[in-house]
Order: sequence, then structure tokens, then C-alpha cells
Amino acid sequence: MAISDLFDREFRKRNKDHFASIVRVAMSDDIISESEQNFLDRLADRLNISSDDYRVILKSYESHPINAPNSYDQRLERLYDLARMVWADKIRGKNEVKLLRRFCVALGFHAVNVKYITKKALELVRQDADLEEFVYGIKNMNQ
Repeated sequence: MAISDLFDREFRKRNKDHFASIVRVAMSDDIISESEQNFLDRLADRLNISSDDYRVILKSYESHPINAPNSYDQRLERLYDLARMVWADKIRGKNEVKLLRRFCVALGFHAVNVKYITKKALELVRQDADLEEFVYGIKNMNQ
């Protein structure tokens, strides 16, 4: 087996596990709303999740390991990606904030700070911040 095959297989597995974690967040209230379903559909496409894997993950999302980021910077990178996807999917208003807050909690941000982190993340994404600006903005939002 070539090293590139191993890398590709690990990358696909990580994407499936990441997708399953997001499905788990969407299912935290035991239903997937229409806006969440649309978001999951587009996310599956972006993560190259096959339709067969998509169906399996929706049925058994709890059987996939939670791929929590190991460091604060990795959490910020995932938050950046998720905030951009929520913004790109035109999920607006209360649904946008609710979904992103749930993602923040799932990423391991302290529940007390989630309200402020979500607000700042959406503000930065609306301003079209790149990853570096986003990370700096979140890390320095209290200054």
C-alpha cells in the first residue's frame, strides 16, 4: 500500500468522524430541522461523504468516535470552518446563533463563554476575516 493511499484513507475517516460529530450536535435536541438538514447535506458534499456513508452516519452517528481538537488553536480552526459554513449556507438569525453555539460547546469551549465566542465568530466571518485574522480576533476579543 502506498503512503498516499494510507493518507487518503485516514483523511476520509477523519472527515467521516468529523461529520458524525456534527450530526451528533444536530441531533442533541432529538430532531434535525430543515435548516440543519440543508447544512448537513452541503457539509457532506464538502467533506466528500458518499451517499451510502451519509445514510449510515445519520443512523449510527453515535458509533463514530468524537474527534475533538487537541489544542485551542485547532478548536479555533474548526470554529472558523464551521462559522464560515453556517454563514455560507445563509442560516441567519436565531437559527444561525443556536447552531453555532451548539458547535462551540461540542468543540469544547466553556459554556459560559459560548455566547461571546459565537457573537465574535459570526462578526469576524461577516467581515470576511481569513483564518489568521479570525484566530487573532477570538483570542483578543476582550481587549
